[in-house]
Amino acid sequence: IRVQNRFFRSKWSIIEFDPSHVRKQTGDFGNIFEETCKNKTEEVIIQWRRALTDVANTLGCHSVNWDNEAKMIEEIVSDVSDKLLLTPSEDSENFVGIEDHIANLSVLLRLDLEEVRMVGLWGFSGIGKTTIARVLFNRLSRHFQGRIFIDMAFLSKSMDIYSQANPYDYNMKLHLQSKFLSKILGKKDIEISQLGELAGRLKHHKVLVFIDDLNDQVVLDSLVGQTQWFGSGSRIIVVTNDKHFLRAHGIEHIYEVCLPSEDLAREILCRSAFSEKSPPEGVEELVYEITGLVVSPLGLTVLGSSLRGRDNEYWMDSLSMLQTGKNGEIEKISRISYDGLTSEEDKTIFRYIACYFNGGKVAYMKLLLADSGLSVNVGLENLADKSLIHVREGRVEMHGLLKKMGKKVVRLEKPENREFLEDSQDIFDVLSKGIGTEKVLSISLDISMIEELHVHENAFKRMRNLRFLEVLRSYGSGTMKLRIPKSFDYSKLKLLRWRDYPMRCLPSKFRPENLVELKMQNSKLKKLWEGVVVIHALPYLKEMDLSYSHDLIQMPDLSKATNLETLKLVDCYSLVKLPSSIPHPNKLRKLNMKYCRNVETIPIGISLKSLEKLHLDGCSRLRTVPQISTNIVHLCLSETAIEEFPSDLHQENLRFEKLSYLSMKNLKSKKLWEKVQPLIFLKGIMAPSMRQLYLSDIPSLVELPSSFQNLRQLEKLEIENCLNLETIPTGINLKSLWKLNLSGCSRLRTFPDISTNIKYLYLNETAIEEVPCWIEKFTKQVKIFDFSDCKNTHLGCRLCLSGEEVPSYFTHRTTIQADFGTALIPLICSLIFAYCEYKVKEWGIRLCSSADNRLGYPNTLPHVFQTDEGNTLNEAGHGKISGGEDEVTEPSSKRMRVRTQHSSLICLQIFFSPSRLFHNFYYWNDFCFLQISCKKKNLE
Repeated sequence: IRVQNRFFRSKWSIIEFDPSHVRKQTGDFGNIFEETCKNKTEEVIIQWRRALTDVANTLGCHSVNWDNEAKMIEEIVSDVSDKLLLTPSEDSENFVGIEDHIANLSVLLRLDLEEVRMVGLWGFSGIGKTTIARVLFNRLSRHFQGRIFIDMAFLSKSMDIYSQANPYDYNMKLHLQSKFLSKILGKKDIEISQLGELAGRLKHHKVLVFIDDLNDQVVLDSLVGQTQWFGSGSRIIVVTNDKHFLRAHGIEHIYEVCLPSEDLAREILCRSAFSEKSPPEGVEELVYEITGLVVSPLGLTVLGSSLRGRDNEYWMDSLSMLQTGKNGEIEKISRISYDGLTSEEDKTIFRYIACYFNGGKVAYMKLLLADSGLSVNVGLENLADKSLIHVREGRVEMHGLLKKMGKKVVRLEKPENREFLEDSQDIFDVLSKGIGTEKVLSISLDISMIEELHVHENAFKRMRNLRFLEVLRSYGSGTMKLRIPKSFDYSKLKLLRWRDYPMRCLPSKFRPENLVELKMQNSKLKKLWEGVVVIHALPYLKEMDLSYSHDLIQMPDLSKATNLETLKLVDCYSLVKLPSSIPHPNKLRKLNMKYCRNVETIPIGISLKSLEKLHLDGCSRLRTVPQISTNIVHLCLSETAIEEFPSDLHQENLRFEKLSYLSMKNLKSKKLWEKVQPLIFLKGIMAPSMRQLYLSDIPSLVELPSSFQNLRQLEKLEIENCLNLETIPTGINLKSLWKLNLSGCSRLRTFPDISTNIKYLYLNETAIEEVPCWIEKFTKQVKIFDFSDCKNTHLGCRLCLSGEEVPSYFTHRTTIQADFGTALIPLICSLIFAYCEYKVKEWGIRLCSSADNRLGYPNTLPHVFQTDEGNTLNEAGHGKISGGEDEVTEPSSKRMRVRTQHSSLICLQIFFSPSRLFHNFYYWNDFCFLQISCKKKNLE
């Protein structure tokens, strides 16, 4: 601001004044001011004095201090230019989703507080951190006395003369602080002589500091070492892709810039490609596909720009390139963070995750890499800090785009030198030609297209560091001709998964001592190891799965598998017995032998004390069960021939506190239930933790024991085909129960109110006389009601289901006013089950549903489709379908289906001719099924 002498009298004569004279209106300036104030009101004079005080107090250039006016003008121009750069750019302000980011950051910044606060802005490269920071800086700058946005350009320019210096060089730090202080105070070439001087200069200034894209801890400490350096209300925002960098500086308030939602991602792409929020007609699906592959804002923006003005064919080609990882620009964006990793170990762990462990459990990854020499814990933390992975609920997750990039990094090597081999043809060449090297760590072979494979004699010898071997068939079936050399002796092999293994046993020189996981489902194995008696030490083996190996007749001795936790032998129906040496009593947690139909006994020597899950269902010859662990969670004994429970179940005070699942349906022997109170022995089993209980075919069961009322967490209860069950106690209140199946209990006549949360109710083939009236209270939550073949249903039995809209042709139609507009009172839809003693000439259905969308079936009743059970019901005025002489007269079974997502089921009424009615009514979220079967029976 330049104050002009005699500015009231001449616009040409300019003389500079001392700011103190202007502030106090003294000296020559005061004389001129007094003369100017003549004939002015006191109010105007006060306003002028305040304005002149503000002018004098404004930080600026005092011309007396400059010996060269040209230089002063140059400084003023530079300062004005810098301030103009604070004007928000239209591009930044229109950044999709920016307002949500600003709002979330404002919560952390707490500008209402006088404290000095540091905030971290964290996310992986290309996610929009810098854009968010620029917009926020522009919006906040005017609230601070000093402000600075430090980026790599500023640091490079400031540190140019120290580019080769030691990062801890004292003079370098002084120089950096001088540049920082000069910029934030708006003065050129401020010099400081010691590092502590910066704090003294700024401790009374409220400043705004943004530091973008910095990962140098020394530089950060030099610029914003402590909050005490800055005046009250100051805010420092550090933008980085390394969370550890923020924590190391003591920054507790950290905002993570997450990937945009699917809707926002589509909008970013569309704004870049079409300058619109949504895609034009014809490319909607392509936009959906592309945004599923590229979700970073920078990647979407770059890709959108390259697709601008292109035709659909070009879009299709671009999609194909993205799916195969061949888009160079997107790949460059994805590689920024990976290339920024300074540790080769971190890069190796990144590739392991991209090629093998993505989506897997962290504990499992650590187990398989335990002796790899990698610091897995440190690596995972470093990758998470740089937003390259996320660890959620114990699982490691990597975005698909980063996964593709990681795999492409691996594919840059020749097949024989790749760490992870996945391409079937490459693997075929490596194995058949024996060209693999010690660099190969993993092989994942899909044999769907391979008919015959002869593995070279030296193939495995050269790949001595192989850790993971996986052979699978993604589609099709059949047997591959395979020849494996006897030198299949990978001592470092941790994981072997080989589905459809075509040979009778593993090679004689196979060395499994380091195996953690062995899965060979659907194999041709007769036994695992070659030879009569082979006992291998398997100290690391955690899981063995030989399920669906129908030829398996002998299990290996597992006495030295001291850490085995899971053993799966599902449907190994040639297996007659288990070895008595199954493993260490304190380790086996899961034993699954479903449908091992020829197993008659489980050896007494096998201890089940540590078991949590035991599946023996379908073992139809199994008559006895060893002692069961009190830690059991899942116990499945359905379709077995057990005649009695282990003696420990009869011990008093024995509780299975963790048991949540018990299934004992269709037992082959009835001896277990030959008691007056057949369920009394289950009293000790059924702890309050029980969530699912499945029983059936208990002829001596007449009444459910009152102990059921203790099952407050029970969610599913099935008691089927108990022909003598007559009563369910009225005092039972199972508030968590949402599925109940009592079908086939043919003497059950009443059904008390045992839960108000039922969604699935099966009472078919029972003697129920009437639908309980309490069911109508919660019909909106019901998914399925099944009352089929309930032959004792009384006259007028009724079930009401709420509708959504009253048809306009109804006489009594009422509306109510709501805040959001006009809403129709829901109309009860009635399903009437009637057994009439009067002769009626017709039967039919009245269906009222909205007809806005026929879903491509214009010749059918709205949302009613033909099914295998009968003909399509035809529309006849307002959806009325009657069975008179001129319309539908065939009394055969018919089914109709109503899509409630596309229409509103309003009213449903059924009335029938004099006949015995067998009926099913099912009600889903997606569909409403009504099946009616009528048998003519004259009741006169």
